[in-house]
Amino acid sequence: MPTLTNLPPDSQTFFQTVWHIVRQIPVGTVSTYGQIASMIPPPESVNDADYKRLGAVWVGKAMNAVSATDSADVPWQRVVNSQGGISLPAGSRAATEQRRRLEAEGVAFDRRGRIHLDSAGWDGPDAGWLAAHGLLTPVPLKKAPPDTPNQLTLF
Repeated sequence: MPTLTNLPPDSQTFFQTVWHIVRQIPVGTVSTYGQIASMIPPPESVNDADYKRLGAVWVGKAMNAVSATDSADVPWQRVVNSQGGISLPAGSRAATEQRRRLEAEGVAFDRRGRIHLDSAGWDGPDAGWLAAHGLLTPVPLKKAPPDTPNQLTLF
């Protein structure tokens, strides 16, 4: 069994898949590293448990590669961490630029510098697009509504 590193076995193919997904994120919405990883089937040589542990890290590496070059065709600013925060170093030029771009797209930050994923989180591409590209249904970013919305609790 190969030793797993901070990069996927075929990083170029994996990165291209990540960037293809990120290009689908609409203006004014965000995705997370984990949500994007959930759409990509694990590489053949990687078991599910290892992929679950490393997939989001690998997506982060793909996003770092485009944010570092500021690639115009991949909206890298629309990918944030699972808490709705910017993962780039606070105060860095790239973090400031990511926030500026998101705010210009209408994405709001709370006082802690986080985006509410219930309102700005992406639901992912439609099922037809996913199937056509051999991808999986993404994990949801939005919390499910309560089963009984107007039910009062007794305790």
